[in-house]
Amino acid sequence: MNVMSAPPRSDAPIRRPGRSRSRAELVIDAVLLLAVLAAIVLALTTHRFATVANAKAILTSASLVGIAALGLTLITIGGSAVSLAISPSVAAVGMIFLSAQSFGLVPALALAVLCGILITGVQGAIVGYAAANPVVLTIAASFAITGIATGVSGGSTVSPTGGGYDRLNATPGGVALSVYVLIGLALIVQWTLRRTGFGRSLYLIGENRRAARAAGLPVGRTTAVAWLAAGALFAVTAAFTAAFNTSANVNLGGTLTFDAIAAVLAGGTPIAGGRGSALRTLAGAVLIAAASDILLLRGSSTGVQILVKGVIVLVVVVLVHLRTEGSRA
Repeated sequence: MNVMSAPPRSDAPIRRPGRSRSRAELVIDAVLLLAVLAAIVLALTTHRFATVANAKAILTSASLVGIAALGLTLITIGGSAVSLAISPSVAAVGMIFLSAQSFGLVPALALAVLCGILITGVQGAIVGYAAANPVVLTIAASFAITGIATGVSGGSTVSPTGGGYDRLNATPGGVALSVYVLIGLALIVQWTLRRTGFGRSLYLIGENRRAARAAGLPVGRTTAVAWLAAGALFAVTAAFTAAFNTSANVNLGGTLTFDAIAAVLAGGTPIAGGRGSALRTLAGAVLIAAASDILLLRGSSTGVQILVKGVIVLVVVVLVHLRTEGSRA
């Protein structure tokens, strides 16, 4: 009898032929349907929400968060939970990007990506090879990155030394360039996860690191590569964010760390890893951006917007957990 190795677990649980849906799954689907209907009604009753200009604004906002969230998706799928150093990394790389504009746009972008890979890659190597706690490590990294950036810049705001950065603010077809880049990168990351040996290994490591190591998978190397790729994506976010703001300082990243985490979790990627999808993260980024836009148009404060994002993430995480547990029953 031939025994075939099981493929990586997909986002949706495999259902046995003829298996009836459990009551819990029906309740979850009903809750999701009601939530979607409520969101549609709220959106349509919000003044200026259903306009082309506002849709473009939502996509632009989602793109700046979404590119970073794609990088975080790789980290989370691999079982490394999250990185809490995204905002300071983006701020530091954004400052480097604008400072290097005198060399031209392409060299500045290359330098930014190289620095992003270095900053995040070092953290990934420590997590992958030394099995360091990623949360504790990235908290320490946040302080270190902010401290170094503040020391080098003297705490001042960095202005561009050339005008090449403005090309990143282009709007081909009336849509921000960052939106096209987000979609393209999402497709590349999705293909990498589903069609390459690296992607399959990353899923298996996230699902059971100990078993993956016992099976001979290169756990340390795969984890480090995932963080390296994430660093490159963080750098792309930094370049677009710095170009959009036309200046950069240590506060450039803002709440990006938490917005990226929200997009990944709202997209259904479990914090424990082993499952996830770049396309779902893309949807999560748009969902978070749309929710923020509705609240902004309704005059809600920043605190209320952050609260609603947290509630959305909490509801999605609970529903995903209940659906997973129900499918196993």
